[in-house]
Amino acid sequence: MSDPNMDDFYKRVGRIEQAHALGYGFEAPDTLGRSFYRRLPVRRRPVFRIGIFLFCFCFGMKGAIHYHMGADSFDRRVADIEARGGFDAVQGFLMRADPVTVLISDGISLIVERSRV
Repeated sequence: MSDPNMDDFYKRVGRIEQAHALGYGFEAPDTLGRSFYRRLPVRRRPVFRIGIFLFCFCFGMKGAIHYHMGADSFDRRVADIEARGGFDAVQGFLMRADPVTVLISDGISLIVERSRV
């Protein structure tokens, strides 16, 4: 035979164990207990951060190549790529020396000059 008091007891113990598993504790009313400090993880996809990283990486690489090759040689190579036509014309358009690329290239040249002194 089953005792109804024991059934109630085991149900209560089960609820307490479940509460402890969720991070709750025995908290007095109007106090900050363990459940207050439990933070749920924010699940966001870092699409914006990845896009910004790729954008900065691409311009950084273009600036480094522009600095390494020199402005005249870089422009000549890009013009040769654009002259091929087709998809190469799109690649040449993307590799043109825009103001951001020139600014990064100038920044790299300043850093290199200061490190030589």
